[in-house]
Amino acid sequence: MTRVHRFTAPTSEAMGALGDALGMGSSGGDVLVLIGDLGAGKTTLAQGIARGLGITEAVTSPTFVIARTHRHPGSGPDLVHVDAYRLGSALELDDLDLESDLDSSVVVVEWGEGLVEHLSDARLDIRIVRSDIETDETRPVEIATHSEPWHAHLA
Repeated sequence: MTRVHRFTAPTSEAMGALGDALGMGSSGGDVLVLIGDLGAGKTTLAQGIARGLGITEAVTSPTFVIARTHRHPGSGPDLVHVDAYRLGSALELDDLDLESDLDSSVVVVEWGEGLVEHLSDARLDIRIVRSDIETDETRPVEIATHSEPWHAHLA
């Protein structure tokens, strides 16, 4: 059963804090699909997720490398950060072999809608809406959960 949770991030700091909370609730095998237009805040959210996981290295958009693995400095799950924007199909995504690291990693996929849903039932679909007003940082965030642990964590 899918449940939808709604949040508002009035600033980029608030978007990062939401990411922190999602990272703290994540574990190996989780897939977080980030959906939104350019400039919506997907990478800012991914950076917060990394902090919440305890990843200490800098997280930047993997736009040109497609996927980047950030190793956890301790025993926590690694972060695999993917930017699927330049991928033409699910077959190209399959070439990344995300399944091989999935049990020990949290996989965050920007632009992954329609490409990665098959990877895990422990998935969040996170839709970020960017305002049409250039000076408005407020972002409505809609998180669809697909598994009981996430239902409980976001309740």
